[in-house]
Amino acid sequence: MEDKLHVVVNYAIMPLFAFANAGITLTGSSGASVGTVTFAVLLGLVLGKFVGIFLFTFLAVKSGLTALPEGVAWKQIAGVALLGGIGFTVALFIANLSFGATEPELLNQAKLGILLGTICAGILGYIVLRLTLPKSSAQDPDLLAR
Repeated sequence: MEDKLHVVVNYAIMPLFAFANAGITLTGSSGASVGTVTFAVLLGLVLGKFVGIFLFTFLAVKSGLTALPEGVAWKQIAGVALLGGIGFTVALFIANLSFGATEPELLNQAKLGILLGTICAGILGYIVLRLTLPKSSAQDPDLLAR
């Protein structure tokens, strides 16, 4: 039974639980919860995390501090860097510290930006990795036919 519920729990119940506990209201006192803070947080999670992770990986490899693992390309590092934007819990914690009870409208905007940024980073990272990772033998019908 646990195996049969695995997909439902991971892709339906857990996201709904996270969304409900984030406390995001889709309309605020001014009528809309989308604002400057929403876009700033979204860009920070998607673009900022990507640039930071990719740039420091690039610098570490080019300086000789480390090397890319065998079989790993820079496109795959870019996909993993995009996945770094999935930072739901810590981002919510920082937003609560930043805005708290003193500015509930800005806190709501930040929470919406965190939700949208996490979703965008996850989808973009998935797409990049899906396009750049080699197909495994289990997914390749030609290899299975042999």
